[in-house]
Amino acid sequence: MSENHPHVLIFPYPAQGHMLPLLDFTHQLVNNGVAITILVTPKNLPILDPLLSRNPSIKTLVLPFPSHPSIPAGVENVKDLPANGFRSVLYNLGKLRDPILEWFRNHPSPPSAIISDMLLGFTHEIATQLGIRRYVFSPSGALVLSVVYSLWREMPKRKNPNDENENFHFPNIPNSPKFPFWQLSPIYRSYVEGDSSSEFIRECYLADIASHGIVFNTFMELENVYLDHLMKDLGHNRIWSVGPVLPPGEDDVSGKSNRGGSSSVLASEILAWLDKCEDHSVVYVCFGSQAVLTNKQMEELAIALDKSGVKFILSAKRATKGHASNDYGVIPSWFEEKVAGRGLVVRDWAPQVLILKHQAIGAFLTHCGWNSTLESFIAGVPMLTWPMGADQFANANLLVDEHEVAIRACEGAQTVPNSDELANLLADAVQGNNVEERRLRALELRKVAINGIKEGGNSFKDLAAFVKHLREEATNIEV
Repeated sequence: MSENHPHVLIFPYPAQGHMLPLLDFTHQLVNNGVAITILVTPKNLPILDPLLSRNPSIKTLVLPFPSHPSIPAGVENVKDLPANGFRSVLYNLGKLRDPILEWFRNHPSPPSAIISDMLLGFTHEIATQLGIRRYVFSPSGALVLSVVYSLWREMPKRKNPNDENENFHFPNIPNSPKFPFWQLSPIYRSYVEGDSSSEFIRECYLADIASHGIVFNTFMELENVYLDHLMKDLGHNRIWSVGPVLPPGEDDVSGKSNRGGSSSVLASEILAWLDKCEDHSVVYVCFGSQAVLTNKQMEELAIALDKSGVKFILSAKRATKGHASNDYGVIPSWFEEKVAGRGLVVRDWAPQVLILKHQAIGAFLTHCGWNSTLESFIAGVPMLTWPMGADQFANANLLVDEHEVAIRACEGAQTVPNSDELANLLADAVQGNNVEERRLRALELRKVAINGIKEGGNSFKDLAAFVKHLREEATNIEV
């Protein structure tokens, strides 16, 4: 490619929370004159539609999804699997190595770089074989990656193999984070020495550490100490924080652009309902694209919402193919009728960005997934935390302890909340004594986040620096 238009292969990991921010970042790269090819498997191609319709110059590389005994036929995205589906999908994608190499070698003007999700570390080896650079895209924050990289490099073990509460300390990371074993990365906890998929996953993480650089969907003012730590830890400064990466055209209220999935209620109907509510009076409840509550959790949550007396929107995911559907995702039969007018229930996918931005929203009960966290920052909405897995416990600590824009509501994927306690927290989140303080802090973070992505802001500058770096690298490869 010419010096001004480096060509990059983008390879997202097929889970909503991973794909969407990388696709939004891809849109920014195209706007900055980078030529793009995106690698997906056939069933994930429709997720690219909004991006491709805005950017017809983007090419796609569609490779067949390899079969795997524990993945049902026709499933190619983690959203259609229970949480443990992450491992098998990741291991499976590693089988695309040879088809990718073959495509590169037969391409008249192949990409000069690969940008792939942090889980797809095997692409570093592909890039090395081809004599090009691989960059990690992290849809998680820098604190989390600091902890995860430390785990896979040091491989600490429990003193007592049966103690789920044994604390793991990370004294080399700023603020010396510590977590009980059960809150560590589930991919790490399920590692079995000598097992082929476990060893493949460990190699992927070590390959991340060895890759040429990392692009983070975070911003300097939020995670400065962890970004600095990673530069020291990795021994280079090729770390760019470009977040919060926002979806283009996020102000579509037609309800037609259901980003990431279909919803039982149109966006326009949800906004019309919110328009009738007082400012900061509504609690939005959503646990992301992956988590499905057990029926017992759902029942206690429903009782808490009923008892709290607050107005609310509940976005609830149904059981997937891999869940025992009788035990998951069922909303109690009495609930919707009892709370009619005061609460709105949305099944499956809610237009979250639009909801959070509405002035009626006063608090967000969230699983603390990184995308939800950043979307809450951008909207200036304080949070109630219910982390369930993955990076969410670390994110919750960042929100509650370091930035004081959230209060703890519950912890754990299987934990059933006490409905009385949760009802009090929900009411407190919109009417309590400290509401104003939390809201002011949330608005301050919002200002910082938005200024960062505007011209002259830190994230804006890092994006420009990354594109310049890609151009220079492309030129070096041609030479």
